[in-house]
Amino acid sequence: MNINKETAKKLYSESPGWFREQLEAEFGADYLDPNYWENIKTLDDACAKLKIDFSELINEYDTPDERAYKMLKIIIRAINTDRSGKTWVPDFQNGDQKKWYPWFRVLSSGLGFSTSLCTYGHSAATVGARLCFQTQEQSDYAATQFINLYEQFLIVKM
Repeated sequence: MNINKETAKKLYSESPGWFREQLEAEFGADYLDPNYWENIKTLDDACAKLKIDFSELINEYDTPDERAYKMLKIIIRAINTDRSGKTWVPDFQNGDQKKWYPWFRVLSSGLGFSTSLCTYGHSAATVGARLCFQTQEQSDYAATQFINLYEQFLIVKM
């Protein structure tokens, strides 16, 4: 029987133990886990994973870029949190640790994702320490999945 990844993900939570084990062996437990970082497609997904009520973190005085920054911090924290609930945090004292962040270019049509960059021992004014990822794959994913939020955060519109 052939099952694709999306079907496996749908079947996983309702399957008996032996079938879940088969699905995990074929597709990986991380991929099938609803808390896996690629399953974070919205702010609501990130809030659910971290058990956060976003409405408690914002106020009427937040500007659009401040609101977007708060959203990105939550999303990035959720992406950087593994199945066990442990959150990867960049250690800027560790010059050997890779820290990935998306790099954008401003286009006439808005913001365009260029690539993910890596830094080992320093940060720059263009990089928010709370907006780093453990892997390039995570950085690329967040940059493309949440490009509208990055645009709200990075580009001031008058």
